[in-house]
Amino acid sequence: MAHALVWFRRDLRLADNPALLAALDAGLAPVPVYIHAPEEESPWEPGAASRVWLDRSLRALDADLRARGSRLILRRGDSLAELERLVAETGAVSVYWNRLYEPACIARDRRVERALRALGLGAESHNAALLIEPWAVKTGQGEPYRVFTPFWRKARQTLVDVRPADAPVRLPAPPEGLASLEADGLGLRPPPGQPRWDRGFWSFWTPGEAGAQDLLEAFLDGAVHGYREQRNLPDRVGTSRLSPHLHFGEISPRQVVARLRGGEWPAELRQDVEHFLGELGWREFGHHLLFHFPHMAQENLDPRFRRFAWAEPDPALLAAWRRGRTGVPLVDAGMRELWATGWMHNRVRMVTASFLTKNLRYHWRHGAEWFWNTLVDADLANNSQGWQWSAGTGADAAPYFRIFSPPAQARKFDPRGAYIRRWLPELAGLPDEALAAPWEHAELCRRLAPDYPLRPIVDLKASREAALAAYSGAGAAASRR
Repeated sequence: MAHALVWFRRDLRLADNPALLAALDAGLAPVPVYIHAPEEESPWEPGAASRVWLDRSLRALDADLRARGSRLILRRGDSLAELERLVAETGAVSVYWNRLYEPACIARDRRVERALRALGLGAESHNAALLIEPWAVKTGQGEPYRVFTPFWRKARQTLVDVRPADAPVRLPAPPEGLASLEADGLGLRPPPGQPRWDRGFWSFWTPGEAGAQDLLEAFLDGAVHGYREQRNLPDRVGTSRLSPHLHFGEISPRQVVARLRGGEWPAELRQDVEHFLGELGWREFGHHLLFHFPHMAQENLDPRFRRFAWAEPDPALLAAWRRGRTGVPLVDAGMRELWATGWMHNRVRMVTASFLTKNLRYHWRHGAEWFWNTLVDADLANNSQGWQWSAGTGADAAPYFRIFSPPAQARKFDPRGAYIRRWLPELAGLPDEALAAPWEHAELCRRLAPDYPLRPIVDLKASREAALAAYSGAGAAASRR
């Protein structure tokens, strides 16, 4: 049986993996390959949190392959050069892979495809990451969508028959003697002798296909019930938490949709299910935007903000935001959750982003870069989309006058202070009424929370008014599209 290379990237699963299944359907013996080439994704090489997740995910994939008679071949270096070397070593006649949609990856994959075909090899790419290809949905005028609601209304019409494929039961072994690096050779973990800052992650996460499936089942059994309301409450598991598994392709959105649609949901839960499907749609929309507007990761999508008067960052204030020492409890709790777990609740992401871009009035790129390095679900499309939404600079962004009040958000969505107390233990002794805005209870805080800042690093009311004036002056008060 002739061989084919199956080039794994961020599709680290065996079920519903179109590239793997295409090689098998062609009657070829797949040789599973992962090539570590982060510099090819410049300027957005995977951040530190993504790297430690990738390390565990690759090990899990290798174990799953070995259980079926195969193994994962690990290489490091230029992708095309390594693929050509592997073709020579295995006699492979074709290379199969699943598409990535970031600008640098698209450019790289096109070069690889041309080069492989010039050598007379088969070269096929497939969609494993999205429900809808980014170019497949257009307005009536043939243009990309810039507003989510009409995009999703049209896109979801294509989700008529979603049937994900099962994983192969057995796979042929790669050729004997085929060299592979050890996972440690990829340099994904913190170097020996350095602090294992990710140690706390793994009580929250299990990277790999099995971990993704377990989390999906737990969501369907639990948090999907009441999802529409509970997704906003950071003190509980009210969301799916599937985002890192989706990013690394340990589960496909097709699998998630199939399980949601396959359930016999009572009438009172259908709105919850539809709301969650809409969240998957928001992920699709981010990739749609990045494909059509590849500058989105670096530049404001709304041209009115090209000359917006962002404040020059004060290194001390930026560091306080990153460390969760702003003196604003909901913001600080979110930033501490991020550092401890590699993840942050979505409601709190919006609050922390609003604080940075509107109260401090720092360019959203400062936040996007920090999230990129610290989130295990750091995804270029969704990270850029989310930050531009919060900053008011995106294609379908929050209105410029939407500036979250962290105390109001805390009182509404964490009324008993469970989330704040969990991540800010120095405030645990404060009564509930003091947790949202402890500076309003200064004497109490001096006695019961002496290690927490006595006042915020910026006056919330004054900074809100300054932001409104700056946004208005930039023309943001004009009617939006």
